[in-house]
This record gives sequence, C-alpha cells and structure tokens, in this order.
Amino acid sequence: MGDACPCGRLDKKGRAVAYADCCARYVEHFETSPAPDAEHLMRSRYSAFVLENAAYLQATWQAGQRPETLDFEPAARWLGLSVKDFRATGEDSAEVEFVARYRVAGRAVRLHERSRFVRENGRWYYLDGDQF
Repeated sequence: MGDACPCGRLDKKGRAVAYADCCARYVEHFETSPAPDAEHLMRSRYSAFVLENAAYLQATWQAGQRPETLDFEPAARWLGLSVKDFRATGEDSAEVEFVARYRVAGRAVRLHERSRFVRENGRWYYLDGDQF
C-alpha cells in the first residue's frame, strides 16, 4: 500500500492510508487537485510540514496572512496528528481543531490549535488559528 500518510488518516478497517492515496493528491498536485474541504486542507498542510514542503504551505495560506518565508525546525521529529473537531462556520469558512505532536531535542511538544479556513475562488486556504 505504500508509506502511511503523515496525517494519520485510517481507512474503514482501521489501517493507515498510504500517502499516495491521501494527502499526496493535494500536496503534490496543488494546481489541479485542491483540497475539497478545510479538514483535508489541514491534514495536507500537516503532511507538508512533516515533509518540509514550504511551497505547498505558502500556496495554501490565505494571501493576506501568508508569511514571506517559512523556517522548519531541523531537529523536529513529527509524531502524529489528531483531529478533534471540524465544522463549517459559513458557506465559505470553517474551523478545524487539532493536536499535532512532535519532539525537538528530546523534548515533547504538543501543538493544540483551532484553525480557521476560508474558501476563495473554489479553493480552501488556511487563514489563522488560536493555540490552546
């Protein structure tokens, strides 16, 4: 089935979904395969962080909020993603609450965030988020 997707999505039988069958369709083919909703975009952005794909992260950040550059923690070891909640907040807006876990220099880090997303011209973009 290939390497498991970093986002941790499982199939109906509880098996890890391969990256090629999950987030790769968005991360590797942004121009032709936009994420269908905010949750898929959030999961694909997590995978892009794991893979250090700055181009995808920049392309999926809402233009008015997009940073000029992205820096990756070189020693970060990503451990997993848990989606806690996903809800539409309007026709073209949504929120996704998640917990991303990683380790840096032996120290465990837990990023808990409620992210906001907007749909513009048929594509979903990360807008911003509140950390807990």
